[in-house]
Amino acid sequence: MSDQEQARPAEDRSPPEAQQTPPEQTPPPAPEAGEQPAAGGDGGQPARDAEVEELQDRWRRALADLDNLRKRYARELPREREAERARVAGAFLPVVDNLELALAHAGADDPGAIVSGVRAVRDQAVEVLRGLGYPRHEETGVPFDPEQHEVVSVVDEPDTAPGTVVRVLRPGYGEPGRQLRPAAVAVSRKQE
Repeated sequence: MSDQEQARPAEDRSPPEAQQTPPEQTPPPAPEAGEQPAAGGDGGQPARDAEVEELQDRWRRALADLDNLRKRYARELPREREAERARVAGAFLPVVDNLELALAHAGADDPGAIVSGVRAVRDQAVEVLRGLGYPRHEETGVPFDPEQHEVVSVVDEPDTAPGTVVRVLRPGYGEPGRQLRPAAVAVSRKQE
């Protein structure tokens, strides 16, 4: 043996092909597609399972809360509708009372008093509608607005700009975008 071979320890004297990495030091196989590598070996799996379980529990609770909310609204909606109907009907009760008073005095000697009484009742009804969010509009001399007006007729008005409301045949109630009924109007025609 040479001096170098004698200087080497006995376990290193094996040929270089025989010196390989021990099997316990081989790298672990790569994870397959869709598989998450375990952080810190198997110690991360229970923590991840607990987190998944907690998230599923929170999700189930959120679904149950949403279902309870839907059921509560389904119970409350008919009550709210009935309350709103009662409020609107209650707002019109004074109008009905005054109409009955006008009818009771229909045989009076002064027909002008009856007309003024009916006009007062009409004004009261218009005020109720305004209070409910539907003000009356019956302006003339304004440009035609398709959101507020419904054209019933077109007339020749020589001194008026084309497309101007010249007569209101039936008043409208509401505001643009929130109409109870548009005003039925006569509009001036374009002069030829």
